[in-house]
Amino acid sequence: MTNWPELKYENLKETLATVQLWTQIVGKIRLVRSPWLNHSWHVTLYVSGKGLTTGSIPYHNGLFQIDFDFLTHQLIITSSANGQQQFSLSSHTVSSFYHELFEKLRLLEIEAPIYARPNEIENAVPFQEDTIHCHYEENQIAAFWQALVKMEAVFTRFRAKFSGKCSPVHFFWGGFDLAVTRFSGRKAPKHAGGMPNMPLDVMQEAYSHEVSSCGFWPGNDNFPNPVFYAYCYPTPETFKDQPVKPEKAFYSPDLGEFILHYEEVRNAADPEKFLMEFLQSTYEAAAVTGNWDRASLECDFSNFEP
Repeated sequence: MTNWPELKYENLKETLATVQLWTQIVGKIRLVRSPWLNHSWHVTLYVSGKGLTTGSIPYHNGLFQIDFDFLTHQLIITSSANGQQQFSLSSHTVSSFYHELFEKLRLLEIEAPIYARPNEIENAVPFQEDTIHCHYEENQIAAFWQALVKMEAVFTRFRAKFSGKCSPVHFFWGGFDLAVTRFSGRKAPKHAGGMPNMPLDVMQEAYSHEVSSCGFWPGNDNFPNPVFYAYCYPTPETFKDQPVKPEKAFYSPDLGEFILHYEEVRNAADPEKFLMEFLQSTYEAAAVTGNWDRASLECDFSNFEP
């Protein structure tokens, strides 16, 4: 019997809609307090042993970090200079979350003036004005986080098989997806953009070099299924025709990505192996059709003895 939690979009969607906006506020704080890193790696969150975290953020008094604790359902702000502030995640509108968070930051003497509108969301309402999104079910967000924990372990092992440039395993609050991206080392054609409320120059810098990317996305109303995905940029014409594993994986012309439903992984006899097959085979599809120098970029430290 699987120990991967059940994720049903219909049960998750209201909580995730609220939490995504909360993570955007927190992610934007990391963005404005951090030096810019290539491909926007400075804006992401990370899966932790209790939820999602910014990791360490520099500021004038040292370091601070912000944690979504999905065990105790608290938002915790910790400063190396001024201690800790926290508040409950339950029963907050996006507006009240925004004001509560910035009041706690003020008490810790942390300044972080953000662009206070959501990104990658259509018809975005300013955070201070959003009194609609206020749904938070503890059991649903805990299941979502526990699923991320399972994925993080597999993604991290997958990342370790690549000695070329590779992103961390990180959580993008814009698309609300967990992702890891490998790079061929070659520059890519300029990206055309197209994401709602996303500056073109940010998109073009993110895709300035050839990539093979994979991740997990919980779905939306137009595609109400949690899925694993894999794509490459630029996309060779023959990419979609490559054989990938497991057999349940398929190419979606609408999304332009290979897709594997979360439920297929959850119900597999060995979910971790099942998912790893998808990650590896879709990467190979990108590397083969894109003529990547695989001999120089791939590695295997399974027998490494320091």
